[in-house]
Amino acid sequence: MEAVSTLTLELPYPPSINHYYRRIGIRTLISREGRAYRERVCAILKDVVSAPMRGRLRVCIDVHPPDRRRRDLDNAMKSLLDALEHGGVYEDDSQIDHLEIRRDMVNRSGSVVVTIKELRDGA
Repeated sequence: MEAVSTLTLELPYPPSINHYYRRIGIRTLISREGRAYRERVCAILKDVVSAPMRGRLRVCIDVHPPDRRRRDLDNAMKSLLDALEHGGVYEDDSQIDHLEIRRDMVNRSGSVVVTIKELRDGA
């Protein structure tokens, strides 16, 4: 598949799935920390994204943790991918056919560099 368009973003380090949801009685809600992260990402995206990508996607994520503690890379992906969807980068994260996550160098503030490629079918 050939890339039709590409978007690269540097975003804040996402909260872990362990901190993204909160249970209140029988309801499961996005936590205060999760909502704050989504709002930060949406503020960054508002000047970058004009329309959501509608095709199949390849997403590559370079994770720059804020420190050297042990971390499961996959635990931070739900909040990141949901924030990208909410910020209008794509319509739904079910469009992602290829997801690549790589741990990179520590960055004191923590960040993720996300490259999203919209793919052309049949190439």
